[in-house]
Amino acid sequence: MEFVLSAIVFILALTVHEFAHAYIADKLGDPTPRSYGRLTLNPLAHLDPLGTLAIIFIGFGWAKPVPFDVYNLRNPRRDSMLIALAGPISNLLLAVLASFLLRFLPSSIFSYLLGYLVIGNVSLAIFNLIPVFPLDGEKILGGLLSPDLYREYANIMAQYGTIILVLMLLPIAGGNSPISLLISPAISFVTHLLL
Repeated sequence: MEFVLSAIVFILALTVHEFAHAYIADKLGDPTPRSYGRLTLNPLAHLDPLGTLAIIFIGFGWAKPVPFDVYNLRNPRRDSMLIALAGPISNLLLAVLASFLLRFLPSSIFSYLLGYLVIGNVSLAIFNLIPVFPLDGEKILGGLLSPDLYREYANIMAQYGTIILVLMLLPIAGGNSPISLLISPAISFVTHLLL
């Protein structure tokens, strides 16, 4: 049951996350997500086949990134940052909503699902704020850095970002990964506030 609940939560969280990227890109003037059929809450439009298998077999996975064209945006750096921010913010809002519902519903299997929704969405939001390509944090940081500094950072991330992320996910001494050590305190703090 725990496995089923966590799979449902991740699929829902990833769907909302990717829809939020598509929605904000569309609102900022880029029709690319709409033309790719990504402006929907249908999970089938967002789930990556390999990422979905990972959810099923290891309990953590990924969705297809939402494509957008910076040349359709009025202010490319700022708007790219807003599109990137939309995913984590949508997950935090979903966690707040689940927390609110949890306070008013009697204990049941549905309340377990809501608890998992809080933890899963907070975890996904905070994980995606890490400023390493291909996570949202990389584009969010891009909107905050000077153009020259961001160009250098983006070049490093384009070459090594995925490798850095994989290395950060690997367990080190004690069995925890560097990413886990980095984000676990923030996840615990936010979930404690909500639950």
